[in-house]
Amino acid sequence: MIHDSEDATDPPAGLDPTDLRRLAEWRSQDILFCIARAPGDPRLLVGSSDFGVDALDPTADKPQRQRFAGTGHHSYVTGLAIAGGQLISGSYDRQLIWWDLETGQQRRVQTAHDRWIRRLIASPDGKRLYSVADDMTCRVWDAASGESLATLRGHATETPHGYPSMLYAVAVSPDGRWLAAGDRVGHVAVWDTETFQQVATLEAPTMYTWDPRARRHSIGGIRSLAFSPAGTELAVGGIGKIGNIDHLQGPARVEIFRWREGERLQELEDETRKGLVEQMVWMPDGKRLLTVGGDHKGFLTFYDVGSGELLHQEGTGGHLHGVAIARDWQTLAVAGHQSIAEWTLQPPEEEA
Repeated sequence: MIHDSEDATDPPAGLDPTDLRRLAEWRSQDILFCIARAPGDPRLLVGSSDFGVDALDPTADKPQRQRFAGTGHHSYVTGLAIAGGQLISGSYDRQLIWWDLETGQQRRVQTAHDRWIRRLIASPDGKRLYSVADDMTCRVWDAASGESLATLRGHATETPHGYPSMLYAVAVSPDGRWLAAGDRVGHVAVWDTETFQQVATLEAPTMYTWDPRARRHSIGGIRSLAFSPAGTELAVGGIGKIGNIDHLQGPARVEIFRWREGERLQELEDETRKGLVEQMVWMPDGKRLLTVGGDHKGFLTFYDVGSGELLHQEGTGGHLHGVAIARDWQTLAVAGHQSIAEWTLQPPEEEA
C-alpha cells in the first residue's frame, strides 16, 4: 500500500530496482503482520502478534516502538488502514478498532466478522474500508461512521476436499471503482464498488495444494492482490505447488490477469525464493511489480510484468508480511517476523 505524505512528489522517471538498499532495521521478538504510514507522519504503524498496535518514528534519535493506548485487540492484529485521519485495525478477534492518530486513544470498536479477519484496506479516497475474513465475506464500511454498507459473497466456505476455506486477500483499484478478493483455493471475485454487483471471477488453481497423506489438509492459497495503475490488470500472489508443507517449500508465485477478459498474461514462479507472496505493489509506470513475502526467510522482488523477467531481489532474515511505500518511492518500509526495516530506492543520479 502506498501512503502519501504532505511533501511528497511524483516518482522520479529513473526508478531502478537495482538501487534498492536497506537504511535501518529494528529487531523485536514478535511477528508484525501489517504496516502503514499516515500522510505527513514519519511514524511507521504496525500490527503485532502480541495483540498490539504500535508506532515507531525512524527520525527519532533512538527509535522505540510506542504502544497505542486503550483496551485494544485480543488476538493477532492482521490489518491496518489509514482513512480520514484515523488508523483502523483489524484482528483475529473479529473486531475493527478506530484509533486517534494524535492521541493513540481508541475511538470505536466494531464486531465486523464472524471469524478471523485476514486483511483490511481503505479506498483510495479514504471514505470506505474493505475487510475480508474466514467467514468468506468481503465487507464494506463507512470509514468515518463505521456503518456497514455491504456484505459481498463470492467464495465457497469449504475447499473441494471438504475443509474450511479462508479468505486472505483484498485489493481496490486506484480509481476506487473495482474491488477484488482472493481465497485459499485460488478463486478471485471482482465487484463494482458503486453497485456492489460481482462483475468477474478468476481462477489460480496452482496456488492451492491438497496434501492427502501427511496432514490431510489444504494449504497455500491467494495471499495478495494488486490492481495495476490503470486498473486493467490484476496481479494475484501466493505460492506454487508445495512439497514440504511444514516449511512452505513451494515457489513464490505471481499470476497477472487482464481481469475483465479473464486472460492470464503471465505466470511467474521464483525457485530461488520459497514461500508466500504476502503483498504486491505496482510501480508507477505500470510495467514493474514489487512483491514481498517469504517462508522462514523473506524477500523483496521486482519483476518486469511484460517479459516476466526478475529484475532484482533482496533477501531478508525473516518472512515479510507487509510493505508501506512513500508516494515518491524513495522510502520502502517492511514488517515481518521479528523486525521492521526501512529501505530506499534512489535514482543513480541521487546516490551519495
